Amino acid sequence: MIITSGMIGVGKTTLTGKIAKHFNSRPYYEPVGDNPVLPLYYSDPKRYGFLLQIFFLNKRFKMIKRALKSNHNVLDRSIYEDNLFTRQNNIDGNISDTELAIYTELFNNMRSDLNSIPRSHPDLMVYVYADFETILKRIKKRGRDYEQFDNDPALKDYYYRLWQAYQQWFADYDDSPKIKLDLQKYDLSAHQNLPIVLAQIDEAVNKYNV
Repeated sequence: MIITSGMIGVGKTTLTGKIAKHFNSRPYYEPVGDNPVLPLYYSDPKRYGFLLQIFFLNKRFKMIKRALKSNHNVLDRSIYEDNLFTRQNNIDGNISDTELAIYTELFNNMRSDLNSIPRSHPDLMVYVYADFETILKRIKKRGRDYEQFDNDPALKDYYYRLWQAYQQWFADYDDSPKIKLDLQKYDLSAHQNLPIVLAQIDEAVNKYNV
């Protein structure tokens, strides 16, 4: 099982599909299009921050439980990444300390449950990176109305804080072998870059005997 991780708009979902096709495996995509809470969160993060994190945690828990019970899966973001968003929402004042404590207890209980499954961890984590200006351009390009920040400096600031938090999260991550892919240098919209990116993943798969 491979999990992809990375900042909003970086190209993680596109890469997930490419990896799955490359290995003839099943992709599991992040629940965004069918998420009724996400637009509400962007309109009022202080009201809906905790609800959004519980929604995502529940969906990601179900997703990884299914994936861990079979072979050859690629997950577009995972439960291992979920608490990064919750901690950032707490720092930003969108989630109270009490709500964070409730979330953390639930998260830890779910992690304990995962540890009871024979294949309890991913085989490889692929962290996808681009610089902040590239992230902003890609968020604009994909055009989800609730993600747009031109008239919302607070949302742009949130993206920057999250972008910074991701770099520390990657440094601290130790649940599986990991690699970092530069999707600014190797933009997947340029078709000649895909073989280069997949070759880096193949190298990691061989190195770590995935």
